[in-house]
Amino acid sequence: MSWNPFRSSPKKSVVTRAEEREFEKEVKKLEELDQVTKKLYKELKRCTEAKQVVAKSERKITQDLLNSTLCQTDAELKQQIGDWDRAVSKLEACTIEMNNSVQKTVIEPLKKFSSIFPSVQTAVKKRDQALQEYQKCQGKADKYEERERTGINRVKQEAAKKSLHAAREEFMYRNFALKEDMPKFRESRVDYMQPCLESLINSQTTYNTEAFKLYSETYFQMNGLMEITKEEYNERIQKNLTSIKKLSITLDD
Repeated sequence: MSWNPFRSSPKKSVVTRAEEREFEKEVKKLEELDQVTKKLYKELKRCTEAKQVVAKSERKITQDLLNSTLCQTDAELKQQIGDWDRAVSKLEACTIEMNNSVQKTVIEPLKKFSSIFPSVQTAVKKRDQALQEYQKCQGKADKYEERERTGINRVKQEAAKKSLHAAREEFMYRNFALKEDMPKFRESRVDYMQPCLESLINSQTTYNTEAFKLYSETYFQMNGLMEITKEEYNERIQKNLTSIKKLSITLDD
């Protein structure tokens, strides 16, 4: 069983079970927030990398077509592929710009937000250690209270009381700080994430708007500035396929 830095130690008699359960609930909520933040960070990194790969792959397609004998022997096709290549080149630049924006306004802020959790984990661990020390000192103080009140025992009793007081103060300080700060930190996620998500949506909108514009211009250039309906486009494809099927090299033996 792996160690979980968020998992608090077993319930202690110096703290009520109800108090400890409430504390564990807050710790669990932060543990879940930590996991969600890491997952979102990882998926956004993967998304930007994938978009860059797609942009480069499409550019490679147009470049390969332009360098092929097919385009070298067909001026009209070469012109159309050239228009497509120019559009793809511009779109590749738009992809880089979008990814840079997402990196600065979303991915990096998520990384900074995620970097806070180790400090919270450390604070929870120290609180648990303070709780254990508090319980230990409480047990020692109780033990000396039950002993015969001799001179030596009284000295030990006073020392145990001082240790108990110090341990109690240390635990109360750490416990109070976490009980106050954990809910505040968790609630801060909304105000922190909102601008990041808005920036992500704006970047996606800008990119997709430009992509639509570039592909629309290329579409009209390829079709002689004439808009073709979906039905007409399908008919054209079907007609070309029929012509290809009639070729001798495509006939079944």
